[in-house]
This record gives sequence, C-alpha cells and structure tokens, in this order.
Amino acid sequence: MDKSVLFAHHGRGCTIVASKICENVVIFQNVSIGANLKYNKITNEWENVGNPIIAKNVIIADGAKILGPIVIGENSVIGAGSIITKNIPANSVAYGVNHFKTKNKNYDLIFNPNMINPQKIIEANKKLVAAFDQQK
Repeated sequence: MDKSVLFAHHGRGCTIVASKICENVVIFQNVSIGANLKYNKITNEWENVGNPIIAKNVIIADGAKILGPIVIGENSVIGAGSIITKNIPANSVAYGVNHFKTKNKNYDLIFNPNMINPQKIIEANKKLVAAFDQQK
C-alpha cells in the first residue's frame, strides 16, 4: 500500500488483504478488498487465484467490495455499495455489480479539495424538506 493512500472517515470497517494499492487512492468506510477464490472439486484446483490491484488516483466509495485477481484502472471511481469482480478500465465509474461507464472529465465524483460550504448543504436540505412538506 502506497504511503499516500487516504482513508476517508478513518476507513472504519475496512477489510483489505494482500492487495496492491497505488498512489493517491482514497478509501471510504466499510470497503472490502481481497480474494475471490473458489475450489473446483472436479479438477481439484483452486480457481480465481489472486488479489486486486488498485491503480493511481482511484476513489473507492462506502461499502464497495473489490474481489479477485482484477485491476481497477487509474482515475476511476468505485461507487458506493458496488461489487466488482472484473477489471475496470481507467477513467471509469464502476457501479452495481460489475457495471461501469466512462467517467465524465468535467466532474469530480465524491471528492474534490475545493469542498462545498456546509451552509449551502443545509440550505438545500431545508428547501427539499419544505417542498416535501408542501406535497402533504
């Protein structure tokens, strides 16, 4: 694991086993990164042997599972709750179970050092609650 890897929200509940995690990766809470082995009783062999490689500048959102001998390409985002067991190309957004799409270069997803003012979030939520209350 590179020294520059960051654990957002202290990375609580993360399970990471023998994986290569490159520079500037951000990992949120409850993420699992590890093996996805299975034993074939017919051939008496282990299959799907190996652990993930997480390339540079990847963001892994809350609750994501990255399992098996796969590569997550540079500058990709793994969405919250995703289950990823296949390679994800560079500059992608992965979501659901092994789905991905090209990342829109005009947007930063999940993290940007120029974070929003908390007051704007409070105001937006107040407007949402007011609109909901009017529907009743």
